[in-house]
Amino acid sequence: MQGLIQKSGYIKPGGGAGNYAEYIATRDGVELLNRSGQYMEYIAERPRSHGLFSNTESVDLEMTMKEVSNHPTPVWTFIYSLRREDAARLGYDSAASWRRLLLAHQTELAEAMKILPSQFRWCAAFHDEKHHPHIHMMVWSADPTQGHLTEQGIKTMRSKLTNDIFRDELLHLYQQKNLSYQEVRDAAQEAMSQLIREMESGICDCPAIEEKLVTLAETLQNAKGKKVYGYLKKPVKTQVDAIVDELAQLPMVAECYKLWNKLRDEMEDYYTDKPREHLPLSQQKEFKAIKNLVIREAEQIRLGKITFEDEQMDDELAEEEEVLTSHTRLQMVNTYRKAKYVLCDDDSTWAEQEKAVRMLEQLWNNGFTAAAHQLGKCWRDGLGIYPDDDKAELWFRRSAEAGNDFSQYALGQLLQGRKRIEEAVGWYEKAAAQGNQFAGYRLGKLYLLGDGVPKDTEKAIVHLTQSAEAGNQYAQYALGRLHLDRQNREQAQYWFLQSVAQGNEYAQFFLDRWDSLRPPAVMLSITRLLHYMSEIFQDNSVLPQAPAGQQTDRKLRLKIREKKIAMGHKPDDHEEQSQGQSMTMG
Repeated sequence: MQGLIQKSGYIKPGGGAGNYAEYIATRDGVELLNRSGQYMEYIAERPRSHGLFSNTESVDLEMTMKEVSNHPTPVWTFIYSLRREDAARLGYDSAASWRRLLLAHQTELAEAMKILPSQFRWCAAFHDEKHHPHIHMMVWSADPTQGHLTEQGIKTMRSKLTNDIFRDELLHLYQQKNLSYQEVRDAAQEAMSQLIREMESGICDCPAIEEKLVTLAETLQNAKGKKVYGYLKKPVKTQVDAIVDELAQLPMVAECYKLWNKLRDEMEDYYTDKPREHLPLSQQKEFKAIKNLVIREAEQIRLGKITFEDEQMDDELAEEEEVLTSHTRLQMVNTYRKAKYVLCDDDSTWAEQEKAVRMLEQLWNNGFTAAAHQLGKCWRDGLGIYPDDDKAELWFRRSAEAGNDFSQYALGQLLQGRKRIEEAVGWYEKAAAQGNQFAGYRLGKLYLLGDGVPKDTEKAIVHLTQSAEAGNQYAQYALGRLHLDRQNREQAQYWFLQSVAQGNEYAQFFLDRWDSLRPPAVMLSITRLLHYMSEIFQDNSVLPQAPAGQQTDRKLRLKIREKKIAMGHKPDDHEEQSQGQSMTMG
């Protein structure tokens, strides 16, 4: 689709602007103003017919010619053209429709040309050409010191008019584009999963990319300044680009990028007459973030940093059943379970959650101490109340001080997120002492990385071993990695096997390549880059929320709710809308 064609130019002072105004007003094919419409009385009185129109009720051709001829600064000229079938279908085959369009957007056009709306002057004429009906438009400022047209301004003017002319068709296209991008996003995510599966089966080892990453890591050792793409010298940038282009050749990534380009082409056809250039992925601005991620991976290889691959770990702990059954009053236990059910139900409304919070508070006041943990989660996640980390900490602490390891762990997580590492470690240790496997794992990570605590590999191994022996697959995998780095293959294999028994894909990855192992950081670098690439495809999708009829991830819903609250929205304004729609349909 060709869309709206725009051509722009200008006439210098003394360059014949008045003659140009006369030409567009009277040339063959111009739609003359006649007795129909708002110009009836004016045209009846004028001895000379012409096709000029503007934002005033009448246009005096001679006065307009004189004004633009004597204008001390350039007068801009524009031609806006549509294909005949588009003009007829959309109703832009008359001067009246074009005038309505320009009147509706004259303020935006003035701003695009850096002219105050009060000083913005324009006139135009419609020419009913056979193949491309169009208007000629002249623009100037009553204040000669104003007015400046940039490339961006030209694009803005065309965009504003295009959005109006093709409003209905653009809406349909946006809807189609959203659906298509949904498919692209799903395809990208599936592509990343498929590539990981291929790597696990030995199909996608990507030795060429691994080799380039190792070479880049060696180069970065001698690079001065910040290790980010913009600060690197050109030869190093070339190395990074080569790695990105290798990633782009992987079949699933290539297919995602092909679809992405196709959709961009379809949309930009409305805004430009020039076809989009399909750049290599490494040169596409929307994907430039992958370059710094490549550099980060190379740096991790150079520094021998350990990674944990625990993004899928579900460590959201609930209170233990014996904590509830220890209460003798069954009615209170049932009330608690009812409130918890509402708070855990993705379909519950804000009002229902508010009521559940009040029920929990009443239970706490009546001596039901287990309610404190759930109230901590409410304040942390914004369930029925506005999020407040201070109050979440208060409630978690009440339950933690009562000796509940699940609250001790939750409190440790909250404090760690608030950079109060020393306090977090204390609560993790209390929870780990009670056999909490996740607390032991977190302690192991902190000591292994030296994150807010002195780095201590031996202490990290103690905590990870306790967690691994309690059945934590991520601690088992981390121990396998550690022993592999230390060349203790027997212990590494043992812990990988324990982790694989619980379905850990990364542990399986190493066992599948047991006879051809390379440094773990190198072997996993491609997997991580593929995950990053998937995220970049998602970030460039137009429709980030889940489509109707699908459940949005609970953590994502909480993030969305927090953002809405921070922006001043009512927490449940989206719920009210959906309820209203349901009522209308019912």
